[in-house]
Amino acid sequence: MRSALSTLEVATPRDLAHALRLLHDSLATERLVPLAGGTDLLVYLNAGQQVGRRFLNLWGLRELRGIREARGGVTLGALTTFTMIREHPLVRRCLPALAAAAAVIGAWQVQNRATIAGNIANGSPAGDSLPVLLAHEAVVHARSMRGGRDIPFGTLYRGYRDLVLEPDELITAVTVPFPPARAFPFFRKVGTRRAQSISKVVLCGLVRVARGGEVDLARVALGSVAPVTLRARRAERALLGARPSATATAAARAALMEDIAPIDDIRSDAAYRRAVAGNVLEQFLRAADARFTMG
Repeated sequence: MRSALSTLEVATPRDLAHALRLLHDSLATERLVPLAGGTDLLVYLNAGQQVGRRFLNLWGLRELRGIREARGGVTLGALTTFTMIREHPLVRRCLPALAAAAAVIGAWQVQNRATIAGNIANGSPAGDSLPVLLAHEAVVHARSMRGGRDIPFGTLYRGYRDLVLEPDELITAVTVPFPPARAFPFFRKVGTRRAQSISKVVLCGLVRVARGGEVDLARVALGSVAPVTLRARRAERALLGARPSATATAAARAALMEDIAPIDDIRSDAAYRRAVAGNVLEQFLRAADARFTMG
């Protein structure tokens, strides 16, 4: 049964400082649930899955908006929408994997409302932007009344939808470093449709072949194959130091099967996810260097 909207309360802060104060004070009674674009929240409410009764509306906070070049990367305000991300020239030029992910998150209506911080905070292992942030070693900026702190994206999730954020902290921005020089970036989402569907497997990778001919950088991040978005560390180790070849590709694929732990659910089954994850890894390596197909 749908949740009754008349039972919900929404607090609208004047600015970020006011928002942090309201969030802090709410811990004494019933914590305010941060609300941005609302694309996930409305799904829960429509399904009758109550995620809270009191909400903190952040949508009007200009301090949490904007895309700007940072030293060696791009900083995205928490309320940056996926439409803004996929259309921004700097992102398209320097972070093509992030632009590609933004273009397949829901329909255009969703992209106009859904925010980068909302995708992060929701914590779904199927979140399309999360493998990109993980592969690029992004940093999440959080703030409370006690001050701010930077959280490496790779340490953000303790488990399924379980973040290291404190109850009085808000995500204010995320900084995504540019790929290392000469690294090849890749993004692929596999779902029932290209967009407007939850991913069955989503992969972001970065690989670089040194001038000497061996792989000297390999990052492979996946979603929808474990309780959290993960780095495929065994597959990465199989690639590092290897020369591009079909043998190296096979070794990386075999190692990937030890990295991931997919499940059967309503969208797919574990065996399918394993097969697709391996296929997409091979597609990534072939796109990066044709020698990964050669014996």
